[in-house]
Amino acid sequence: MGFMDDAKDAAEATGDKVAEWADDTKERVSDKVDEMQADADVKKAEAHRDEVEKKNEYKEQLREN
Repeated sequence: MGFMDDAKDAAEATGDKVAEWADDTKERVSDKVDEMQADADVKKAEAHRDEVEKKNEYKEQLREN
């Protein structure tokens, strides 16, 4: 029975390690997705800022003429 108990313990330890690895991988992927979404939000905000600046410059030019 000792061999079977050892094999069972080894299988359980391996299963725990695989589950931990899967959770870590899932978390890393989720973190990367969050990072990419934040970068996209920043780029969108910067593009909107540039758009508003150009519009305001154009309106200012119209006022001067």
